[in-house]
Amino acid sequence: MSTYRTSELAHMVGIHPNTVRLYEELHLIPRPERKSNGYRVFTALHVEQIKLVKLALQVEIVQNGLRKQAMEIIKTSASSNFSKAISLAEQYLQQIKEEQSRAEEAISIVEKLLSRKDDTQATDSTVALTRKEAADLMRISMDALRNWELNGLLTVTRKHNGYRMYSNDDLHRLKIIRCLRCANYSLASILRMLNTLSLNPDADIREIINTPGESDDIISVCDKLLTSLQNAEQNALTILARLEFMNKNFSANPPL
Repeated sequence: MSTYRTSELAHMVGIHPNTVRLYEELHLIPRPERKSNGYRVFTALHVEQIKLVKLALQVEIVQNGLRKQAMEIIKTSASSNFSKAISLAEQYLQQIKEEQSRAEEAISIVEKLLSRKDDTQATDSTVALTRKEAADLMRISMDALRNWELNGLLTVTRKHNGYRMYSNDDLHRLKIIRCLRCANYSLASILRMLNTLSLNPDADIREIINTPGESDDIISVCDKLLTSLQNAEQNALTILARLEFMNKNFSANPPL
């Protein structure tokens, strides 16, 4: 069986030797045996495990504990409990798919809300709620409402006494914002969508919300949520395949 020193392993997998040591300290790879002179001895298992670490850490999505789950998969594999790691990876893949469904469902709901706007205005155009009343009606916190206003998602008119009063249009906009935020779309992507729709009501919501402009100062993962989730799904499938390979080739009790 071939063995490798730290520098040789690092060169093979394309990382710095210090990163190999860091992975060991964080329990992301199996603890290597040492020679009498103290030098670490790495094997093919370490090569495969580091490939798994690099693969799992490529995923940019961090919401709802996805990054934490990825780390648990890595550490479980590092302990050579491959069957459990495979089970965790299957759960991880399932949650990614659920996040995708939630993101797509949010867009569908927003499309329905937008199509009903005229009917809603016709039935009630005289709504005037305080910030607390609007927050209670939307079942969101006042801090969230305040944050959305500060980030430009909503501009509320004020009465002569300075108090904000939320109209039917404001509530309609809040429903859209709340729906998309619950699906983990970023404030930037929601604002981009709302601004574009105000200029072009027939614009494609899915394309707007998932495509940051070249002039955007910061492009976060949540600004391209749909694409990132699709990439995460493919990544999870590759993780599963690598774990199955490791289970077959390095498990103390490989499957028949």
